[in-house]
Amino acid sequence: MNLAKSPTRPAIEFRGLTRKFGQTKAVNDISFSVYPGEVFGYIGPNGAGKTTSMRILATLDVPNSGTARVDGFCCVNDPERVRRRIGYMPDGFGTYPNVTCEEYLDFFARSYGLRGKDRLASLQNVMGFTQLDQIAQKPITGLSKGMKQRLCLGRALIHNPNVLILDEPAAGLDPRARIELREMITALAADGKSLLISSHILTELAEMCDRVAIIEQGSLLAVGTVEEILTNRDTADGEPADAAAVTEGQVLIQVLEDGEKLKQWLQQRYADLPVRCAGRSLSFAFQGSESDRADLLKAIVEAGFRVSGFEGKQRSLEDAFLHVTRGRVQ
Repeated sequence: MNLAKSPTRPAIEFRGLTRKFGQTKAVNDISFSVYPGEVFGYIGPNGAGKTTSMRILATLDVPNSGTARVDGFCCVNDPERVRRRIGYMPDGFGTYPNVTCEEYLDFFARSYGLRGKDRLASLQNVMGFTQLDQIAQKPITGLSKGMKQRLCLGRALIHNPNVLILDEPAAGLDPRARIELREMITALAADGKSLLISSHILTELAEMCDRVAIIEQGSLLAVGTVEEILTNRDTADGEPADAAAVTEGQVLIQVLEDGEKLKQWLQQRYADLPVRCAGRSLSFAFQGSESDRADLLKAIVEAGFRVSGFEGKQRSLEDAFLHVTRGRVQ
């Protein structure tokens, strides 16, 4: 998504949001915005404050100070307007005995005031999008975890909201179900919806999110793309980050002979290079561009080493997460 083309008004906005439980600040003065058509990842350890702030956005809790807005409407002062504009998918939801998938979604469609043709059209669209139309008459209690997640997403979509708040939507899903969920999220963003997603599966978020926010102990540590966080963020200890150190990638090399000879050659060429060698496999941190890696491979081959594998691995969302957090809990 090109944020430069985004409307000036964000779809989701936190400004100085704070929520206390006794002496504990579950959410401590956080501020960030999410724009229409953006998939925004919200990550942090357990107890960091993700669910609390998402519940405030969903009008299920109120802050001690600061504001949360959806499409410009305050979640405290205009909760009804906010609820019509959001779809909330919690990390767990109740099921009802002797209720089918279609009956469950129909109940929520009626609860949102949908009537007649509009209600039937919404049911048809949502069940088709989530592929629940194939099991419309199946009781909820007999659904797998993946199908229950689809049903919960369908409930969040039934009134066609502009904003979706998804709390751990991929938790407990098998690989195929996660891929299918990711495809649905991408399609919703392409339709112009804003998605705020919390998850502990960082590889999933890295593949579908435009930007992320990292929170720990209720405080926001970083906001931006993975590259921006790695290159522009101070460390969690408050010390400026070494841009070169945090942007370096990993190089993995396989050779046909003993890797110790290549290790010695590399350390002669690059002083103090920390090379790990295990038989014919070597790995080391390498600062440089794609062109620099290509030059390195050329030099290794020209030095007489027979290379059977060469891979450059860029820093990931997990690297960004570990870079700015310190594993603190509250």
